[in-house]
Amino acid sequence: MAQLYYGNSADPIEMPDRLLAHVKVVLATKLRRSESFTLSWQHPDDAVGARSTIWIQPSIPLRFVFSSPEPEALDPAFLKELANAANSSGGLTIDTSTPVPASEAAPDRPRAVLRAA
Repeated sequence: MAQLYYGNSADPIEMPDRLLAHVKVVLATKLRRSESFTLSWQHPDDAVGARSTIWIQPSIPLRFVFSSPEPEALDPAFLKELANAANSSGGLTIDTSTPVPASEAAPDRPRAVLRAA
């Protein structure tokens, strides 16, 4: 599992390496443009709380930690889907429990969830 550290929190957001690789590209692109947005996810069943949302902005440090030394192959269609969600008023909501399949054609890959703000 990969980890995303945000701000000064010692508790990472855990997700599959392949999903974090896609999220990293979207976050880096938005932050490079100085665009802030929300990132939301559900907690595992054994965690405290059910879901979280954080405000992503350029002045707050991010650190991406991957369990694999090899970079993940990126799915352009999934990247576009995540970017569109991040650009929406509801922000980017990810499903950290479902890994992104290796095949671009896989119909069961996790979807960015658009929700009304």
